Order: sequence, then C-alpha cells, then structure tokens
Amino acid sequence: MAGERRRRGGEGARERTRERTRERGVRREREQQRGPGRGRVALVVTAAAAALALGLAAAVAEWNRWSAAARLVTPHPAPPALPPGSTGPLASPHRFWGTYRPHVYFGMKTRSPRALVTGLMWLQQGAGGGSLRHTCEQSDGLSRYGWLMHDGENFGIQEIEDGGLVLKTEFVKRAGGEHGGDWSWRITARTQGAGGPAPLLSLFFYVATDGQGTLQPQLENGTRLAAVTGTAEELGRFTLTFLRPTAENGEDPKYASYNYLEAASPGLHRLTEVVRSSLSNRFVFAPPGGPRRRFFAVDAFGGLPGEPPRGRLLLHQVTLEPPATVEVTFESGSAAGRPRRLAGGALSAALARHAAEFERRFEETFGLGRKGFPPPQRRFAQAALSELLGGVGYFHGHSLVQSPLQERPAPGPEAALFTAVPSRSFFPRGFLWDEGFHQLLLARWDPALSREVIAHWLDLMNAEGWIPREQILGEEARAKVPPEFLLQHSETANPPTLLLALQRLLPAAPPPYLRRLFPRLHAWYDWYNRTQAGPLPLTFRWRGRDPQPERFLNPKTLASGLDDYPRASHPSPEERHLDLRCWMALASRVLAEAAERLGEPAGPYREMERALSDNQLLERLHWAPELGAFADYGNHSEAVGLRWQRVAPAAPGQPPPAPRLVREVREAPRPRFVGALGYVSLFPLLLQLLRPDSPRLPAVLAAVRSERQLWTPFGLRSLARDSPLYMQRNTQHDPPYWRGSVWVNINYLALRALRGYAEAEGPQRERAAEIYRELRHNLMANLYRQYGESGFLWEHYSDSTGRGQGCHPFAGWSALVVLVMAEDY
Repeated sequence: MAGERRRRGGEGARERTRERTRERGVRREREQQRGPGRGRVALVVTAAAAALALGLAAAVAEWNRWSAAARLVTPHPAPPALPPGSTGPLASPHRFWGTYRPHVYFGMKTRSPRALVTGLMWLQQGAGGGSLRHTCEQSDGLSRYGWLMHDGENFGIQEIEDGGLVLKTEFVKRAGGEHGGDWSWRITARTQGAGGPAPLLSLFFYVATDGQGTLQPQLENGTRLAAVTGTAEELGRFTLTFLRPTAENGEDPKYASYNYLEAASPGLHRLTEVVRSSLSNRFVFAPPGGPRRRFFAVDAFGGLPGEPPRGRLLLHQVTLEPPATVEVTFESGSAAGRPRRLAGGALSAALARHAAEFERRFEETFGLGRKGFPPPQRRFAQAALSELLGGVGYFHGHSLVQSPLQERPAPGPEAALFTAVPSRSFFPRGFLWDEGFHQLLLARWDPALSREVIAHWLDLMNAEGWIPREQILGEEARAKVPPEFLLQHSETANPPTLLLALQRLLPAAPPPYLRRLFPRLHAWYDWYNRTQAGPLPLTFRWRGRDPQPERFLNPKTLASGLDDYPRASHPSPEERHLDLRCWMALASRVLAEAAERLGEPAGPYREMERALSDNQLLERLHWAPELGAFADYGNHSEAVGLRWQRVAPAAPGQPPPAPRLVREVREAPRPRFVGALGYVSLFPLLLQLLRPDSPRLPAVLAAVRSERQLWTPFGLRSLARDSPLYMQRNTQHDPPYWRGSVWVNINYLALRALRGYAEAEGPQRERAAEIYRELRHNLMANLYRQYGESGFLWEHYSDSTGRGQGCHPFAGWSALVVLVMAEDY
C-alpha cells in the first residue's frame, strides 16, 4: 500500500505540473491581448510600496534622532544625588547665605534660584571720573586682592589693593530664625604711599532682586538711604541697614556725602552699567573747614537700551576721605531674641573669635606649624585655602547644548550648581575637571561641603550619563564668556577627576549618601565606556578634537583638559589616548570601592581595573620604543610647522588682506606613536598604574628628573624641552599653553605618586623618595616666592623663570600647594 501511494502521488504531481503549464500559457495570451496597462499598474504599486517603506524608514530615523536629541536635554532618571530641599534655609541654614558671587570683588547672595543679591562697588574720584570697580577683572590692574581668611561658612577677611587705596572687606554670619540668620559687613578704607590730600572715595552698597521679592527704601533727609526693608520668597521679611561711617578706630564719626539710587534693573549682569550710566559730577563734597570738591555720584537712571526691567535695585553711595570704616547689617525678620545688633564692638568680637577658630582649625587640619613652617608661609597657605573657599559660588540656569543630531543648539534643563571656581576674574564658573582637584583640598577642610559639591555636579547629568564639562549657568556667568565658547558639545568628555576626591571621601562617607550617588556614578562610567571607546579593546579616545586641523599646528583636545598638548597631528578614529585610558583605570577602581562599600556587585569594575592596570598590555598599546616613554598612538607626522600664507594682492582701493599663519605638512602622516614626551607620558605613573617593580619605571623617573626633558627648578614642565612642539604657538593667535609651562595640578599628582612609590617595596624606592623631596621643595618655594612678589596664585608658571602666567588670581588647583606643604596626598 505504501508503494502504491507513492506511485499515485507521483502521477498526480506530473499531472498538476502539466495543468499549471497550460494555465500560464493561457494567462500570457490574455495579458498580450490586454496590452501593457497592467504592467504599468504593477510598477506603480511596487514604487508606492518602496516609497512607503523609504518614508517609514526616514520617519523611524527622524524619530530616533529626535529621541536621542531629547535625551541630551533630559535630566537623568535616577533619584537626585542631592535630596530635594537640602540646600534651603531650613535644611541647611549655615550655608544658605554666603559669598556665592565669586565674580565680584565683594558680595553675598543666598542659595536660591532667584536670589536677593548684595554687593559693593567703589570709585576713586578723579578729574575724569575714575574707574568704577565691581566685577573682578584682570584689566583693572589691581596690585592684589584675595581672601586672607575664609572658613567657607561663617566669616571671611579679604584685602584689596587698588593703586594707593587699601580696602579690607570683612563679614560675619550669625545663626537665628528660619531664613539663614543675620550677617554683617565691615569695609575699612585707608591709603598708602605718597602724602598729600587724601583722594575722595565713593563706596556703593547695593541690594537687588532678580524677578521676585520687594524692596522698600528707608530715607533720612531725603538723600541718605539709611535702610532697606523687604521680602523675598526664601528670606521672608528682612532689614538691611547702612550705618554711618566712622574713623578707622570705629568710634569717631566721619564726615561723608550721601547719594542713593532706586532703579529698575534690567538684570544682575548689567548692574555695573546701570550705576555707571547714572553717574553725574554735579555734586560737591564740602566738609566743615575743608576744601570744596566736585565728585561723581548716582543721579538719575534713564534705562538701558533693549532691556526691559526685571527686578529692582537700591543703592547707597557714601563719599568720604579715607581712612574710614563703614558697616552694613542684615537682619532676618524671623530671628527673634537677638542679643544686639552685630555691629561695632559686637562685630569686632565676632570677627576676632572666628579668626582665632580659623587659625586653630587650620593648624589642626594641616599641621604646618608642627612641620616647622614660619608664620609668613602659614599665612600664605591660609590665603590659598581661603581664596578657594571664597570662590565657591551658587549658580542657576541652563547650559546651551550642541549635538551632532541637531542643526541648532538647544537649552538644557534648568539646573543649580554649588561649586568652587578656578579663577574669580577669568573663569568664575564651574569646570568639571578642575573641580575634582578643588575638592581634593576642600574635602580635607570640610568633607560635608565637598560631598555636597560632588552631588551637585552629578545632578547635572543628562539621561545619557553625560555631564557638560563647562557650566555657564545664569546671565551673570554668561556675561563673562565669549559667545563662541557658550556651547557645550554633547560628544565631549572631561577627565573624571571628581573620582579623585570621592576616593578620598569614601572611607567616611555616610552610606545613604553613597547609595544616592551610585546610580549616577555607574551611568557616568558607562557613558565614558560607550562614547569614548578607542579602536581596539581596552583603548580609549577623546572625542571632539578641533575639526579643522589645517588651522592648527596640532589640533587641540579640549576634552582632555590639556588643550593644546601635542596629540596625533591628524585626528582620526584610530587614535589611542593614554591619559584617558589611565583615567578609566582610576574610574574602575573607585567604582569598585564604592560598590564594595554598599554591598553592590563590584566584579565588573574590578575586572576592568585589572585589565586596564595590566602592565604588559599597557606597554603593548602605549610604550613608544623610539621615544623611550609612554605615548599616544595615531595618524601622525613629525614634519609639521606653521608658515605665513601668501596672500593675493589687494583689489584697487581695498586694504591688503592680513597675512595668516597656516599649517604646513612636509611629510605625510602615518600610524605611529606620537613623539611628545610630557605630562601625558607620565599618566601611568601619575595614577600609579605602573607596578613598583615595572621595568619601565626607571625610564619614567629618568625623564622626570632630566633637565633636558621635564625637570625645572620650579616644578615639572608640561612638555619636554627637547620635544619638537616645546613652547611652539598653535596658531597665529594661540600662544603655547600646555607645551612647557609648570602646572600645579599635575605636579601634585606627580608628588602623590612619587610618595606612593617611595613607600612601596621596589627597586626604585630610594630614587622616587629623592625626586619627591626635591620636587616638593621646588614647587613650594616657587609658589610662595611668586605670591610674595605678585600677590597672587597663578594659573601656571614659566618653566624658565618661575614667574606666574595665565590668569590671576587662580586659587583653583594652584591652591593644592596647601596639601603639598602638609604632605597630605
């Protein structure tokens, strides 16, 4: 039966095949009779289906682009690292008020999105009106200014030298009530130098709102602003009182002329313009028995073009002859039962008490007296710490984000940031990689403050796990930044130096704090691994190098923090960046330690740490035999230079075009190690990835100690003196930056590492200890000498003379000299 079924099946199949053949023939005859119409219909249907498919694909692609772009400006979904409300006056009254306006010479505000702000301006009266001082500007040419004592919370003492004028600004806070308590200022003015009649000095004390709150002037005799009463959302009722000036002893009355201004404010970023535009010289200073002199004073304000009013400004002007003292008190309406006004003798006593406590705490924390440092050097270290603490600011606003997925920049979400700043004059805003170095020092002084700053930074993270490297939040911050630098590019990273500080804080950090941080730390770590991965496994590459290499001797790598440090001459996806690989090894280590403290799985982090710390793999990927050092790898030419481009003759009647320096490549690039020995070469040592018995450690130490390469009497230079790009300009307008100068942050990491190798068992132990002692002495001595000569800490220092360079004051990472003096790593 089975065989029979197969046969019948076979016959049936052949029969069905013959039938299908006859049917196809009939269909062809019919189609030929009908003509080509049906074929056209089929083509139309096919084309429509294809168009629909393409349209759907385009729609899906557009949706994906839109979704990715939306995530760039969407906050990360993890619970905030900083609990909501934790910075307000009830949860944190001791930090609610502060000198949180680092860009002004002296001023205070609250940690509020729309804060009430207070500040000081001054004007040395002259025939042409003199120069109005308000915001910290290098162009003001002040001899020196900076905080001498500041504890980051309760009080501060600052000295300012403006030509022959010396101002001392002091403040003290007093707890009480539900809105951050009271505070008082004392401004002492005196002159120094040549004799003769004292020049007139005008002090301008102001209070301003930014979109919310009320201000009511309280006048005496119609001209003197004696007080301001007001209300604000997070301050309740308050009274700001301007006391009459006294002689320098604080007791005898001092003759003064008074003026006041009440005006609509077009924004906090334009307060200087408001005051300057309202000045008139129709006023006369006429002390009893003294000469009459004209002076400039606030008169009437007619508004600024194109700026509608958004708040109120009340200003009290005091014009007098130094020496003199002026005090201002702020009293909260909710602070009941205060003993007496914090002024006069009470203010002097409070300042003395806080100064003594600061001295005691500073010695207890850093032990410089026990180490034998004399008083002048201890005062230098106190000033370095105080200027960093006095530069802590509170900012609110949104970043401007540029993504490759969008044609136009988009505003990020509204955000708040509590952070130190690198420089009050030039960089009065938050920088991601700077902040990790800042917190190494602040974590030692005030761990709770440091934990809060780190949490603020992690709360800036977007849904992708990215944190913009530069935070320009609010109009006051934006006013200090050229327009071309406002954009934050979404593919650009920055070294995760916050993890250096977090590693220091981990042992004593409260577990609930770490648990809030951990999801964001993981997202940040994952973002680096996803977006900054290199061409080979366990390699990494900074994104966002300068996109027009023909304009630069060596295209900058701003993401690395080392800006113009030489990298591969021709940016490409094949680059392997040594410093980023080392940062990721550190990140893996810190994430593992945090996970272990919380009882979370740490295996993947430890596995990555072991892989990135593998010295043999590190050598295979980054040891350059021809350089005798660790190096980057990429598409590189050593024969690159700048030359003046020939310009075409000018058209008749037109000015000749300006000559330009352009890049000239005299030898084609090829994949190779980058021939630049400098800070990047040291990263395996700086982050202590090299084993103490590494066969490469002697060569690294030799480069450190070689005067032909990195060693100077002032610290380690950033690029070896025998490097092809040592002290070379990057463009016609860009002088060398990280191409030879001495930078304190990297020298601190070098000292930290050398101390570690000196304490570890290994053949280079004694050599590391010897270099450590010499380098520490050189760095400390030069920073102290330059501070004494110039009055400032500087951004970086000349490798040939030791002189301060770049912007000043720069008590950002240059304040790490305090930890170097304390040998606290």
